[in-house]
Parts: sequence; structure tokens; C-alpha cells
Amino acid sequence: MNAASKPGSKADRDALRQDMTTAGCTPTDIAIEMRTRFRMRPREAWRHALGWTLHEAADRITQASTRRPSESVAADASLVGKWEKWPGPSSRRPSLSVLFAMAEAFACRVEDLLDLEDRRALPEADLRLLIHRPPTAEHLAPPNAPSPVVVPSESTGTDLVRLAADESATWAQWVEASNVGDIALEQMMAETRALASDYLTSDPVVLFVRTRALRDRIFTLLEGHQHPRQSAALYVAAGYLCGLLAWMSSDLGQLRDADTQGRTAWLCAELAGHNDLRAWVLSTRSKVAFWDRRLRDALNFARRGATYRTTGTVAVLLACQEADAWSELGARDEALVALARAEDARAAMSGEDEIGGILACQPARQENYAAAVQVRVGRPADALRSADNALTLLTGQPVRAYGTEAQIHISQAAAHLATGEAEGALEALAPVFALPPDHRLAPVTRRLGELCSGIRRPHTSSIATVGLRQAIEEFCVDSAPRHLALSPGEGSA
Repeated sequence: MNAASKPGSKADRDALRQDMTTAGCTPTDIAIEMRTRFRMRPREAWRHALGWTLHEAADRITQASTRRPSESVAADASLVGKWEKWPGPSSRRPSLSVLFAMAEAFACRVEDLLDLEDRRALPEADLRLLIHRPPTAEHLAPPNAPSPVVVPSESTGTDLVRLAADESATWAQWVEASNVGDIALEQMMAETRALASDYLTSDPVVLFVRTRALRDRIFTLLEGHQHPRQSAALYVAAGYLCGLLAWMSSDLGQLRDADTQGRTAWLCAELAGHNDLRAWVLSTRSKVAFWDRRLRDALNFARRGATYRTTGTVAVLLACQEADAWSELGARDEALVALARAEDARAAMSGEDEIGGILACQPARQENYAAAVQVRVGRPADALRSADNALTLLTGQPVRAYGTEAQIHISQAAAHLATGEAEGALEALAPVFALPPDHRLAPVTRRLGELCSGIRRPHTSSIATVGLRQAIEEFCVDSAPRHLALSPGEGSA
């Protein structure tokens, strides 16, 4: 029995190239897919997109270079392999002459053969020459750009006018081309919605890896050529994905990385000019700032997000986050006013959430925020009512977000402790203690840690409180953020 071919094998590459060619994809599309699917360097991806062996590529590169006698290249299979692997080990840096010959052979731009790693490794002088090289058709034509129409010097009158029209028509044909279609854009948004929904119930690290992979695919597409409306749609998808990565990074206790993702998400929202995305990014940044104890920043992000005209539930969540920040700052009246504004925002809500899942504020989530705020402002009875309402609302839902449900139970426990009912607190936390370690996110362990600190101060060392402290300490030691911190992984990106 034959062994299955490994991913990126010749059989896989040939099948991918055939499928994409049949579907009408260009070599640019195929090269991008080769890079993202098989983790290839750009030059290798282009060669495989064209279906060439190293020997064939060497011959074509040598032939292409002969058109410029001053920049001729003598390529062979071994050299092409080393040029492809650069700047990795056992590689050789391709000169600018080699890069321009490759670009001509592959019918692409030099820029298409270089990624960020290549640019960082290029000598500064070469990089300057690459950027400032005279704009000739051979050297700096964009990918799949039309060949320039050569205008004879003697052209005059109607011939000159006709040639100018031909040039415009040729350029228009190139502009119409795109490295992404509307179906592909629709699919990427569907995948983004699935990730946001799956995150409510799944292992956060697994979802982080999937989200990062989709973000990378979209970033690669944005490096290519597409219609302006398609570019805007790609920026929207990239913004939501960076926002999701920010949310996930925060839940895994990596607040600095979460802030970086939030800034990139905001850039995408601005480039797309998309108000719903702007509001969701500011909501995410408010969450990150809140758990980073930058409460004034959290407050400002939430209030700024509320200034945008939006659809769906983002206005509800922003008001809840404002209330959260006010309650931590000890501003009781402002917190309660913000909770009332969340109710108003829900009543005035129009349309559906574009993404949903973690980027949605269902009634149970709103009640969860209300319970936490009411505990902090000294209203334990109201907090218990809100927590009970939240759990009732969750009961009939097909998808129950374990992070939200855990925080509801923590608010219940805090309200019981505020009235001296340690046994009730221990009972309320039983479902939280049953969470598997991978579902013990940073907000949950953080709130339990605060609960534990509160137990030490005002309460007596009864059997119930001692047991509660021990259970909380054991729970927090075996958590997702701690596992991530102790793992030798690649980190977030």
C-alpha cells in the first residue's frame, strides 16, 4: 500500500495548480495559495505555480536575463534552489539582476518575489535601488500588468490619438483583473463568523491558531491587486480577525499582544471606513484596557465607540463596558446610568450583528455585566437578580458561552459573600470549578483572584471560607493563561 503524500508534495502541488487553473485562477492566485497553504518562500511558490522544475526555471531565468546584456545571469538548478530558500540556511542571496530576471521569467513584479523577511535581509543599497529604479515596463510593471503600447516617434495626428486610446484600453483590462473574487470574499467572512461563534465553546488556543491562519491569508491577498471595493472588504475581514485575535490574546492573559492586535484592527477599520468595525474594535480595546487596569482608557474607548452610528448589539456592549469601568473606579451613579443606557441601546437597536458570536451582546451577556457592576456598587440583591436572569436566559440557548456563564456564577458568589453567605458562594462556584483547564480564561481567574482577596479581608476563617480559598487557588494554578505561559510555543502574531 502506498504511503500518503505529505502536504506540499509534488502530487499536492500539481492537484492544486490544476484545480485553480480549471477554476480560472491566474498564476498570481496560484502562487499566493502555494505560499499560504504549503508555507513556501515567494520565489519557490511562483515556480511551482507555473509547474516548472528547478532546471526549467534556471533555463528561463538565464534566457530572460539575456535581454539585458549588462545584467545577464548564468543560472543552474542548484543556484535557483538556493535563491528560493534565501534568507534561510544553506541559501544564497539573489542579486537585483537575478531578481529582475526571475520576475521577467515568471511574468510578475520583483515585489511579488519578496516578502517582509526578504526585505529585512536585503542590503540597504539594494533596497534603495529596488524602490527608486526607473519605472520601465521590464522592471516595475505590476503583476499581470498589460505590456506597454510602443508609440513610434513619428506618430502624429489620428495615429497618436488612436494609440493613446489603445493604451487606455490595455490599462483598463489590467485594472479589471483581481486576485480575489466576490465568492472568495463571502467565504472569508463566513469563516470569520464561524470563528467568532466557535470561540464561545471551544479551546481558545486552537481557535487562535485558526484565526491567525485566516488573517494571514487575507494579509497576503492585500499585498496583491484587487478592485477598491474588494480591498475595502478585505480590510473589513482583516479588521474583524485582528479584533478576534486581540480578544483571544486578552483572554489568554497576553494583554500587551492584545493591544497590538487592537491597534492593527483599528487601522483596518479606518482604511475600510466601516463604522460597525470601528465600534467593535473600540469595544475590544476597552476590554483589553479594563483587564490591564487602565480604567480611564477603557472608559474612553467605550464612550468613543458609542459615537458611531451602528447596527446590531455593539452599542449595548459599549454601554455595559462603560458601566464596568465606572464601577471599578467607584463611580456608582455613573455606572448605573451607563447600565440604563445599555437598556436604551437594546430598545433602539436596528439590524443584525455582522459577525456575531463573541462579537455580539445577547441579553444574558448584558445581565452578566449588570450583575458584576451591581456587586461592585454595593447592591448584592440586585446582582443576584441579574445573575439569576442571565442563567435563565442561557438555559434556552443552543450555544452557551462558558466564559460568560462562569462570570455569572462568580457574580452570584460575590453577592452571597457580600451578605455573609459563604456556603451559598461555594455552591454558586461549583460549575466554575468544574471547567476544564483550557476553558479557565484570564478574566475568570482574575475575578476569582479578586474574590479570594475579598474573602481574606472581611470574613472569618470558617470551614466554608477556608475551603473556598483553597478551591480558588487550585483552580487558578491550572488555567489556560498559565499553560500558555509555560509552553514553548511560537507566541501570538
